[in-house]
Amino acid sequence: MSDLQRSFARTHLSRLPPEPPTIPDEQGEEQDDVDDLRPGSPNDSSSSASSASSTGTVVPSPSRKLFEKPRSSAIKSRSAPLPWDDFFSQDLYFEHKTPSDTINHHVYLTPPSASGPLIVTHHGAGSSGLSFAAFTTELLKIIPNAGVLSPDARGHGLTTTTTSTGNPSPTQDLSLTTLAEDLAFVVNAVKAHMKWSTLPDIVLIGHSLGGAVVTEVAHERLLGTSLLAYGVLDVVEGSAMDALKSMDTYLSTRPKSFPSLASGIEWHTKSRTIRNATSARVSVPSLLQDSKTKPGTWTWRTDLAATKPFWEDWFIGLSKKFLESRGGKLLLLAGTDRLDKELMIGQMQGKYQLQVFPDAGHFVQEDQPAKTANVVADFYRRNDRSGLVLPPKVDDLIKQGKLKPAGQK
Repeated sequence: MSDLQRSFARTHLSRLPPEPPTIPDEQGEEQDDVDDLRPGSPNDSSSSASSASSTGTVVPSPSRKLFEKPRSSAIKSRSAPLPWDDFFSQDLYFEHKTPSDTINHHVYLTPPSASGPLIVTHHGAGSSGLSFAAFTTELLKIIPNAGVLSPDARGHGLTTTTTSTGNPSPTQDLSLTTLAEDLAFVVNAVKAHMKWSTLPDIVLIGHSLGGAVVTEVAHERLLGTSLLAYGVLDVVEGSAMDALKSMDTYLSTRPKSFPSLASGIEWHTKSRTIRNATSARVSVPSLLQDSKTKPGTWTWRTDLAATKPFWEDWFIGLSKKFLESRGGKLLLLAGTDRLDKELMIGQMQGKYQLQVFPDAGHFVQEDQPAKTANVVADFYRRNDRSGLVLPPKVDDLIKQGKLKPAGQK
């Protein structure tokens, strides 16, 4: 280019308006999923773009995060297991001997304060006490003086059953009566361990199979007058009996094992079995165990197919017992279509509190732990009798001279 051409170009280009800023497209504006895992920097801004010094050295920008972990590590962290003690203050074991077996009950516990209630939870079939871990954290934010007791049912989690010879029991008695008695045993074992003179006010909350168990405890009055109220999460008799017909199909399509705990967590979230990643990260590891025959492979702790002989026993008569038992009643469902005729009539008669979470899946307490905790907290407050002032008894008024016996003027 000649000197004349260069001069012409400089003169005319200088008159052009400045280049408009580049407008990023929608795809460019969307942050990668991994970015959500990274902590924000107070130095992040558009003016902190990379620049070069007079010597040509590149100055890394905080917004570019050049020294962050590789993307694969960040993604893995989303499926990394979370420890149980992030959610409960302690875990305990209680030995229970029967004529045929010895059950070593494992429970997670955060004790209540002197005046607080004890929320006792019971998980569903195939789950563990950690199914209520995220729920527990949210509940204690609302009722700080409350306690939560979340046991592993026999055949689930870390609860073990052995024979008189000390070997693992080849069969498990998972009948509804036995599971209800187990729950009552655990509550009283905690009472003895904590050296409580009496049990605090108790609210039972059960999910799926656990709903049938807490209803049985209430119906048989296994906790006496300590039981304040009970709640059932996403199970009613009619829909449960219908669902059992397709249970074999579901079990046949479920993975038999996983190459790691992280892959097990990932399967639960991607299949939307559990829709809350935090809850999945703490609850799923307790459902799996390292295979003895193939170390490094994670298999299910509970053989759900082996529980088939008990399925109908769990749910037959559930609606009637739920409506008839003493205490406040809560039914929390993922959809109103789950209500059967008996419960519809009971709802119209105002016999129980109904709450519906249409955006949740079957594991409502895991999918929406904060909302579930709010409902349970309100449910407890409605049934709380600690502030109830009863009228004085007639005999006491007569002794105090404030009332004359019948027939006296």
